[in-house]
Amino acid sequence: MPKMKTKSGAKKRFRISGSGHIKRGSAFKRHILTKKTTKRKRQLRGATSVHESDKQSVRAMLPYA
Repeated sequence: MPKMKTKSGAKKRFRISGSGHIKRGSAFKRHILTKKTTKRKRQLRGATSVHESDKQSVRAMLPYA
C-alpha cells in the first residue's frame, strides 16, 4: 500500500497544537501595509486557530498530522 501524500502548501501554512487544534497565520499582512492602520497590523500578528467548518478539509490535507 503506498503512503499518502501531504499537501505541500498545507504543511507550510498549518501546524497542529498539542491539544489538537489547527493553528494558522493571519492573512492580509504581507504587502500594501502603508495604507493599513497600526492597530490593524498589530492585531494581525500571531497565530489563530482554523474555524470549525474548515477543520475537516485541513485534516484531509495533513494525513499524518
